[in-house]
Amino acid sequence: MHRRILAPGALAAASLLLAIPASAASSAPGAPGIGDPYYPAYGNGGYDVSHYDLRLRYQPATDRLEGTTTLLARTTEDLSRFNLDFLLDVSEVRVNGAKASFTTSGEHELEITPKTPLAKGTAVTVVVRYSGVPSTKEAYGFNAWLRTPDGGVAAGEPEGAWWWFPSNDHPLDKATFDVSVQVPDGHQAISNGTLQSTSSRAGWTRYNWRSNKPQTTYLATLAVGRFDVTTGTSESGIPVINAYSKDLGDSDGAARASVERTGEVADWLTEYFGPYPYNALGGYVPNTPQVGYALETQTRPFYSPRQFANGSNVSVVVHELAHQWYGDEVSVEHWKDIWINEGFARYAQWLWSEHEGEGTTQEIADYVYASRPADDPFWTVKPGDPGPENQFHISVYDRGALAVQALRNEIGDAAFFAILKGWPTEYAHGNASVGDFQRYAEEVSGQPLAGLFDTWLFQPVKPAAPAARSASIAAVPGVPEQPKSWKKIAATNDVHEH
Repeated sequence: MHRRILAPGALAAASLLLAIPASAASSAPGAPGIGDPYYPAYGNGGYDVSHYDLRLRYQPATDRLEGTTTLLARTTEDLSRFNLDFLLDVSEVRVNGAKASFTTSGEHELEITPKTPLAKGTAVTVVVRYSGVPSTKEAYGFNAWLRTPDGGVAAGEPEGAWWWFPSNDHPLDKATFDVSVQVPDGHQAISNGTLQSTSSRAGWTRYNWRSNKPQTTYLATLAVGRFDVTTGTSESGIPVINAYSKDLGDSDGAARASVERTGEVADWLTEYFGPYPYNALGGYVPNTPQVGYALETQTRPFYSPRQFANGSNVSVVVHELAHQWYGDEVSVEHWKDIWINEGFARYAQWLWSEHEGEGTTQEIADYVYASRPADDPFWTVKPGDPGPENQFHISVYDRGALAVQALRNEIGDAAFFAILKGWPTEYAHGNASVGDFQRYAEEVSGQPLAGLFDTWLFQPVKPAAPAARSASIAAVPGVPEQPKSWKKIAATNDVHEH
């Protein structure tokens, strides 16, 4: 028998250790990334946000933004420290009411150390006070904040939140939002969801917006400027709010002729995708000629005026509204799963072409396949895992939609349209991967589909003629006539230019 004798100091230290909660003793910093293979530093580990409350004040003349963001979250592990993704200048952070220390690291990390460690499963309220000029902040060599002659716009993918609110910036962490923005009288603040109220005082007007369904951070949007705002209701009863910059110039008419059909298009899409998943609809077109993309910001897509430079373009409205189901209601698990967003939004444009009598989905699929020779680099991009450098490559859109048509031809219309409508319900307000989609398609169709998915989504070569014929693609040799809708569809090729 051996006895270990402890000195008095050691006894005191041992007593102190016993007094420390096990969770505190075992706590560790949360990961500075959520685990996305394309963007390892995006998002954060250790907690899950349920709600964001943003209270902002923005001065268009100087692009100065002041804000207080409150995050309601719950820890998923014992935390001694955790990160938020953010770029503006922070003056104070509180965690559960107590002041917390903070610093910055990397390109866009705000590191927060609470006064006491946080045990796993703890409800956490984080308050961040900050200010800054978003247009002066860069990360990874770019700035996602869009300055306009009369204000600014936050609309970017895969990142955009860093320039206006601290967040866990990855699609895996969805939350509800309240966005309250004070702007000088004569300006409007446009955001997602429903406009709860407005109030004016001392030359400033406050707009209070609410998104009551889970929303990813990159789909949160803010636009401040001088807008002409139109309101209405879709035939199905969803309130519609659209906004157009007052200085769109010659693009104004074409923009309105397109975006004002939002309610009609959304109602039409319910025939294919099921009930519209939110309580608000709309779109906005700020004066941002410096970019050409559109973005499916939840309930109220952003459209660059360049989308309407050559006339009306309802096809781009179809694309962004299709994302409300494919991309917004069901979001990617990781950014490599982008095909679930873009392949199906593009296919919705093909369905619209058929609806308009300007080319069937089959005719467009045949044209896409036949018009690209085997040595075209288009075929080297794998829509099912394109890589971060090709996340928004045209192949993800066109080859992605071609894969959707191949799936339809393989399993038949009954199973295909059941999948198209059932998928948003299966993963409603959650996240899913390409693998999840394949498993769901096999479950609904009762067919093994690994070979088809591999051929059309994961092989960096053009599917050979036998594979195409077996999927009823380009059964007739030669390049078919270009579908009438093709130029309109192709005009949206830069919708997610990044």
